[in-house]
Amino acid sequence: MDKEITNIIKAGKICSDVKKWVISNSLVIKGVPLIDIAEKIENKIIELGGKPAFPVNTSINEVAAHYTPYFDDKSIAHGLIKIDFGVHVDGWAADNAISFDLENSQENKKLIESASKALATAIEIVQNKKDKTSTFELGSVIQSSIQEDGFIPIINLSGHSIDHFDLHSGITIPNISQKSSSQQLDDGLFAIEPFVTLSSASGRVYDGKPSGIYQIKNLKNVRSPTAREILNYINEEYGTLPFCSRWLYKKFGSKAFIALKELESNGIVHQYDQLIESSKCKVAQAEHTILINEGKVIITTE
Repeated sequence: MDKEITNIIKAGKICSDVKKWVISNSLVIKGVPLIDIAEKIENKIIELGGKPAFPVNTSINEVAAHYTPYFDDKSIAHGLIKIDFGVHVDGWAADNAISFDLENSQENKKLIESASKALATAIEIVQNKKDKTSTFELGSVIQSSIQEDGFIPIINLSGHSIDHFDLHSGITIPNISQKSSSQQLDDGLFAIEPFVTLSSASGRVYDGKPSGIYQIKNLKNVRSPTAREILNYINEEYGTLPFCSRWLYKKFGSKAFIALKELESNGIVHQYDQLIESSKCKVAQAEHTILINEGKVIITTE
């Protein structure tokens, strides 16, 4: 257990250091290629002794989550951009996100402030409560905080528990009041992540275009030698954590795409879709990972 806690704390510290580095070096500014942002963050994580827990997400405006640049991506940073990244050390992960206003927009700034305030309010509840906090309580305070600011939460996006090589390990932390599925937070690792959008929005996301982000779902034999070679690499390098086609292209070139298509069609890997706010309204996100250990609450990514 001591080694697990050490790895959890180290992953969070790297996350925190990378986030401070991103801000202090003005890495996220208007007009910068998204692929440059993503790869500089991923490289910095490795430089500091961790590994990316998933591909860096660079989701803009109504794209709430799951946009990572492709290998030849020409998209540039603009609008309200969410930089969501994670770090793992021997499979123990830290997950965090920060939003940036690249248009000097008061509306964007207010959405970002609302997401940050809702996150801080939820964490404060966990820290100050003498007994165990329920996911219902967290969802309620997140929703209330966001609505007080004149916005609404995305109701079908949520925080989550984290386990070894498992970013979404079973417990859901909603961003709305949801008593029917409430659970208590025992000792463990949890990501809390409010998503905030405009009051005129639907407050829901739908599945958009394929993201190029994949995860092994059913490890089994595959006929093609190329697909088998790449699957073995995926399993050894990423295990059950998410990875992206951009990473595989660097290693294997264009044959990676053929292999991924075969692996996906055989149900071995699952490709995630981009998540789009259904009324095409802008979305802000804030996120921290917390560790509850013997009742003590540590914000690992602070």
